[in-house]
Amino acid sequence: MVTSVLAGWLVASQSKVRRQHGFWWFLGSNVLWVAWGWHDGAWALIVLQVALATLNIRGLRKNEPAIKPPASA
Repeated sequence: MVTSVLAGWLVASQSKVRRQHGFWWFLGSNVLWVAWGWHDGAWALIVLQVALATLNIRGLRKNEPAIKPPASA
């Protein structure tokens, strides 16, 4: 839970670097939640975390700098 809260704090930052770190922390928290869900047989929690991980990957990609085309000479 602490990992998820830290990730939320970082994702809300105006700094692009902190937001990127936040998405990575969210992905780490998804792994931890899945491990707990697996241990307890909480299959709905696992499905939720897979869906949230997908959104976190999307957020990480959208936060990355756009690739600029090479300048033509």
